[in-house]
Amino acid sequence: MLTLLSVVVLGFFLGMRHATDPDHVVAVTTIVSRERSVGAAALIGVLWGVGHTVTILLVGGAIILFDVVIPPRMGLAMELSVALMLILLGVLSLTGFTRRMTERSTPHHPEGADAHAHAHNHGDFVHTHRHGHAPDTHGHAETATPLGWVDRTFHRLGAYQMVRPLVVGIVHGLAGSAAVALLVLAAIPGPAWGVAYLLVFGVGTIAGMMLITAASSLPFTYTKQRFSQVNHYLGVASGLLSVAFGLFLAYQIGFVDGLFTSAPRWIPE
Repeated sequence: MLTLLSVVVLGFFLGMRHATDPDHVVAVTTIVSRERSVGAAALIGVLWGVGHTVTILLVGGAIILFDVVIPPRMGLAMELSVALMLILLGVLSLTGFTRRMTERSTPHHPEGADAHAHAHNHGDFVHTHRHGHAPDTHGHAETATPLGWVDRTFHRLGAYQMVRPLVVGIVHGLAGSAAVALLVLAAIPGPAWGVAYLLVFGVGTIAGMMLITAASSLPFTYTKQRFSQVNHYLGVASGLLSVAFGLFLAYQIGFVDGLFTSAPRWIPE
């Protein structure tokens, strides 16, 4: 029981710590810079964490269960993918592509002239929201209940905003899976315990990234509602930071660590 508790506690809190790595924070800050609510930003953090956890389980699990050895050049190439992704995220944000795709993929709910708000019920569920009596202005189906919150939230978020953090999380997991798996091999005996640790580690990463995205979105959501010009500058700054940090990582991995040289040196951290 003590061993199980130790694995759960260690994996969860190290997963939360892993979420605070600089490249993770820069990536998700760039992603949530256009969000209008803290809740949507937190959901993006959860999606990032899910993508990250899937890759950690697949690649890290293969290393633990089948003793897969990753050559230094391949390991550096996986880390380079993070640098290239940061550059791409920054460029897309700076060029306005992110905003256009967000607007295009997010469902639009037009409000008619009769739109108004008052308390009404759907079966045994009574609530208040802005709506009209025409079918296209009501806002949701008559059968909606609190259990439909998740479905409505994902629908509001839009396909592009859901897919993007998942893909970014998968790439980050690809770069970090080897380091996490090697840590497990060194500290935890037995492959079953190792895979269990990876799963708990992933849950901790999801929780940590949810908190980080919610916190990092606060200045963006606040200024978007009150100071549009400041919000614009914050978005530009996050895009520039993503490009600059991505270029720094690419140089570090390509030339300092030797990916583009004849003697690559890779030590997972």
